[in-house]
Amino acid sequence: MTEPRTLSVAARNQHEIVMTRIFAAPRHLVFAALTEPELLRRWYGPHGHRLVVCEIDLRVGGDWRYVVRAPDGSEMVLRGTYTEITPPARLVCTEVNEDCWAADGADTTVTYELKERPGQTLLTTTSLYPSTETRDNVLRSGMERGVGQAYCKLEEALESIDREVPA
Repeated sequence: MTEPRTLSVAARNQHEIVMTRIFAAPRHLVFAALTEPELLRRWYGPHGHRLVVCEIDLRVGGDWRYVVRAPDGSEMVLRGTYTEITPPARLVCTEVNEDCWAADGADTTVTYELKERPGQTLLTTTSLYPSTETRDNVLRSGMERGVGQAYCKLEEALESIDREVPA
């Protein structure tokens, strides 16, 4: 039985959100789409939003920073630091949304795990928040809809990306 390629979002324990999605692409390509600025610009953000700043220093201890512009011109700034990089299977980083739920000043830890399947990749993203309140604020923010739309854009981008991205 083939699993649907839609986003699944679940709260786990008091501090985590776990998202899963299957993509019809090899994991090295999905990993590249998560870590290479020119690929991220093709899909990152909900429909109508554009990634206008994408800075990545892909090394343990390296920083990343994204600015996402909405259709109304408002911007969301996300930033963090990479703490683990194991291509193409795992990526761990901190994350702060400077505009929303970062009011408590603590970083979120985000872990991306990519599992290869025949012709597919299962992407599991686990976000560990500093508090239940922060996690719940994120769940109420429309994050599920935004990530779902972004992952639909990622699926489309993966179809158009040259399949010769090195493994």
